Amino acid sequence: MLRLKFRKLHETVVDNVNPASIIDFLFQEEVIKANDMRALLILKDDPEEQSSELLALLHTSEHAQAFIQLYLAIKEKRQLKWLIKHIDSLPGQSLIAQQYISDPAGE
Repeated sequence: MLRLKFRKLHETVVDNVNPASIIDFLFQEEVIKANDMRALLILKDDPEEQSSELLALLHTSEHAQAFIQLYLAIKEKRQLKWLIKHIDSLPGQSLIAQQYISDPAGE
């Protein structure tokens, strides 16, 4: 469900999220691989293109938690609380995703 929400908010995310720390977080959480990270870092001078490429990469990823981890990375940014509220306000929250977000350790 988060995948669909991020698709609906693609332009908003591209225009408002600084991808640098998000890329590092996703690499740390093993959502993206070193080759993906290198390719994204080449675009560091164009943050909007970098964000767009990151989202495209996540949409084609087979990683089961790609968008949960993206959500968590954005949630850590105080200046993006408004975006989290917007994502949460969209209809159709997945119970599994919501449970994972509430308790990332799965406990």
